[in-house]
Amino acid sequence: MALTDMQIKALKPKDKKYTVSDGRGLILEVRPNGAKYWITRTWIHGKEKRRHLGSYTQLSVKDARKKAAEERYKVFSRKSEAITFGAITLEWLEKRMTDKKPSYMRTIKLRLNKYILPELENIPLNEISSGIILNLCRKLEARGTLETASRVKTLIGQIFRYAIATDRAENDPTFALKHALAYRQPKHMAAITKPSDVAVLMKNIYSYPRTLVRYALLFSAFTFCRPGEIRHAEWSEIDFENKEWRIPASKMKMKRTHIVPLAQQVIELLKNLKELTGGDKYLFPSARGDGRPMSENTIRVAIRSMGYSNEEMTAHGFRAMASTRLNEMGWRPDVIERQLAHVPSNAVRAAYNHAEYLDERRNMMQFWANYLEGLV
Repeated sequence: MALTDMQIKALKPKDKKYTVSDGRGLILEVRPNGAKYWITRTWIHGKEKRRHLGSYTQLSVKDARKKAAEERYKVFSRKSEAITFGAITLEWLEKRMTDKKPSYMRTIKLRLNKYILPELENIPLNEISSGIILNLCRKLEARGTLETASRVKTLIGQIFRYAIATDRAENDPTFALKHALAYRQPKHMAAITKPSDVAVLMKNIYSYPRTLVRYALLFSAFTFCRPGEIRHAEWSEIDFENKEWRIPASKMKMKRTHIVPLAQQVIELLKNLKELTGGDKYLFPSARGDGRPMSENTIRVAIRSMGYSNEEMTAHGFRAMASTRLNEMGWRPDVIERQLAHVPSNAVRAAYNHAEYLDERRNMMQFWANYLEGLV
């Protein structure tokens, strides 16, 4: 917090010297005799270095800040000459990304290796400007990949903010590009919502020949959770007695524990499924028997084999299907949104616990299962 002259003059000496921060590495040291000295703090390779700039009687607040900025620039210039974007990226991957999911890391490394590093890898951090990054993103926009251009800008920004946090960069050049890229239209997942079409879809699912995949499709339709949450569902998370599936916060997109009330049809499905996969960790294990969950492509391929294109229905589409139909059938939007695990925009409502509207959600989930079953 920046100091004012009034605050500085009010600082009283103590038995031992103490410091007060002005921000950005500049501190004021107050000694027992009442003298006050400006000191700048910088870091080189993680080690703190202090330099005395002069006393408060010699340097005004304005002049002390100017000298501190000059000192930071000197240190920053020495450190930045050798650190390239490629080097800081490698460090960022090792320090900040080791706990991420393999599928997410594959996407990150693809963007780095295909789009970013070929352009920026050997450039020193202090030479990468907003214009260089904008030019990189413009090339992607020219190909029509607006989403990729935006993701690439965001990824570069994350790496620069890590460099700032570790005292290897002064600013994030992507900040100036906030409104520079082409507007991206919101992406809506394809979904079937017309009642007659939903009926045909459910009939196709109930007659799907592969048992395990059929159960996964039904489980997706009945619970309308995200595809990744369903693939990674574990038997230890299923509470048969209370008819609930409790998804840990670590698996949820919004990092909040989520309760999925299970309709009677789902309980019966799970009892049958347990005879097939009860010895595994996951409800829907990989066909390879390698201890991993079902492939993310399994449901997609099954939907395609039933004759639906990518523009008609997706694995994610079960969520839109349920949301649309339940809203049309008069269920309260707040209840539907909570079951979809969407975080409310209102901060007070967002603070409610994971059991919010649970009784209504139980009734709604049973109603939804009855409705889908009734279509068949």
